[in-house]
Amino acid sequence: MGWLFIWAAWYYIYMGKRLFLIIIFLIPLFFPGPLLAAKKEAPNKVKESLVFPVPFTSQAPLAEWKDERQQDGCEEASALMARAWQLGSDTKTKNEWRRQILALSDYELKHYGEFRDLSLEAVRDWVFGDYFSNDSVSLKKATSSASILSELEKGRLVLVQTDGRALKNPYFTAPGPERHMLLIKGYDYSKKQFIVNDPGTRRGESYRYSEKVLYAAIRPYATGNKEVFPPLEKKYLSIEKPLKK
Repeated sequence: MGWLFIWAAWYYIYMGKRLFLIIIFLIPLFFPGPLLAAKKEAPNKVKESLVFPVPFTSQAPLAEWKDERQQDGCEEASALMARAWQLGSDTKTKNEWRRQILALSDYELKHYGEFRDLSLEAVRDWVFGDYFSNDSVSLKKATSSASILSELEKGRLVLVQTDGRALKNPYFTAPGPERHMLLIKGYDYSKKQFIVNDPGTRRGESYRYSEKVLYAAIRPYATGNKEVFPPLEKKYLSIEKPLKK
């Protein structure tokens, strides 16, 4: 390509400006390669959002909030949504979600004596390990909101326990739950928002929390009925799809 410009410069000096301009305009027609290469090297468009197709359910699918199993069913609902995603299940009816939430709660009560607040370890071991017979779940430290985003970018879902009141969700019954689990299924890069399935409200499908609000609200809690909070250590459960056999 360089020799063409040398040749064009020579013509400019000896043959005149008009011919020089004609040659310059003709070069791209006969030698488009360098121009196309330059286009390929242009930076990629900034990603807008990353979202996984996870079926949604409220923890009280039929609004039976007086049932203690559903009132405290955020862990069961979050785990069941994640499991449906793992299996590639279609969206279930509200009645089917309700049946599964109650069945899981009854299983926990029978085998472990507790179905209310479940720690992250209990969700990992009791629910995924025993009930689902699935070990594609890891407990990790949430060192920053970026650590959670990294899990999503690796193709994994994230379950977090939070101080539900700190989420300031307008659809929660005031003042909101002190202990609340939700499922993170995506991220909006332009708005810096996590996209979640929040079982604490029927409007929780693809609900958005700013990354700052959600990360600040993360607060693991112990298994039991409103047990004292353990020392604050932000953690989450990373959920991946099992390898196909």
